[in-house]
Amino acid sequence: MFVDTATVTIQAGKGGDGAVSFRHEIYVDKGGPDGGDGGNGGDVIFEATENLNTLIDFRYQPELKAEKGGNGSKAKRHGKSGADLIVKVPMGTLVKRDGVVIADLTRHGQQVVVARGGDGGFGNAHFKSSVRQTPRMAERGEPGDAFTAELELKLLADVGLVGLPNAGKSTFLSVVTNARPEIADYAFTTLTPNLGVAKVDDGELLIADIPGLIEGAAEGKGLGDQFLRHVERTAVLLHLVDAYSNDIAADYTTIRDELQRYSDDLAQRPEIIALTKTEGLDADIVEMQADAVRSVAPKSAQIVTISSTTHQGLTEVLRLLRKQVEAARKELEPTEEEGVVDDMPVISLGAQAKSEAWTIAKDEDVFVVRGEKIEKFARRTNFDQYEGVNRLRDIMKKMGIAHELARMGAVSDSVIRIGIDEFTLVEQLDK
Repeated sequence: MFVDTATVTIQAGKGGDGAVSFRHEIYVDKGGPDGGDGGNGGDVIFEATENLNTLIDFRYQPELKAEKGGNGSKAKRHGKSGADLIVKVPMGTLVKRDGVVIADLTRHGQQVVVARGGDGGFGNAHFKSSVRQTPRMAERGEPGDAFTAELELKLLADVGLVGLPNAGKSTFLSVVTNARPEIADYAFTTLTPNLGVAKVDDGELLIADIPGLIEGAAEGKGLGDQFLRHVERTAVLLHLVDAYSNDIAADYTTIRDELQRYSDDLAQRPEIIALTKTEGLDADIVEMQADAVRSVAPKSAQIVTISSTTHQGLTEVLRLLRKQVEAARKELEPTEEEGVVDDMPVISLGAQAKSEAWTIAKDEDVFVVRGEKIEKFARRTNFDQYEGVNRLRDIMKKMGIAHELARMGAVSDSVIRIGIDEFTLVEQLDK
């Protein structure tokens, strides 16, 4: 079964919690803090491979979860970091989060971290200082990224075959490549895309055959919009038209119109037009049909005649395709001036300022604080440890949050909410 879309839930590993511990050794009076840090949670990493050509595995494995980090322990022993989860996907897979593409895997062996594991929390040994000799607090590990992802496969090929149903695409693919698509003398024999490798002199061409298109394909008629995605990445289009057609110009125009409706870029892709099944026709009739197509085709399009049955013209068209593909791929290569774009994030002063920004809003009697940095500290705070909560209060003072809360009318016992956690502005002693 060919599957080109899938929905999965992705969960990176949670970071391990830091430990609160103190040295207890004979002859060692008042041993200091020795709680170790928690280990980092594992990442979820997608890796493209040429050994897969469908997303069907994700129908049976819709949950992708990396290992969580281990908790810290005494004697400053750090928790073990969780193992990364490496997920194999076919080349040409797009990973979307909330409809936005976060990864585009096009090369064999290419890896992308799609979800990062949470950082491990610091143990109390981390917080020892000259003024805090016996800290009784440790951080919680942060949760890893978690979201629902949409996977979409767009076949990677040099040449995309397009044409009306029964135009001879599958027969052409079976003759010039190692593919074995289903072939019959009726429309819609091909119901799923097929890939094949054609030998051309001392090189190869990867050719994709998609199910025959019909009028309205760009809007989804006959599942055309689903199939058209598989020729979006091809360098060159080979447009096959049946030479026996009663209106060959209309047949050609129908497909061209659908390509245009689907994507302007796809419609402008380099194109070679091949008249198929010419083995039983007189040369004059073939030339007349070619002239009819020529009258409606772009001036840049080359028109050839082929017969998959007698192999007439096949070598010539493959050589033309290879030449076109090499030219198209060369145009896509980055120039020396452009260089290679590094996909690593660049931290700027603007990004730092955004991270430290915060807002305060009132939800009835609760003051709700939001902000990337302060929420990160709150997630790492163990609210069962009063020293940990007091540390969070100190951070709020340094960031100016406490001052703004007071200006907005917050008093010592006012409830503050950051993320999912609530606490009072000032530590409340038991009465």
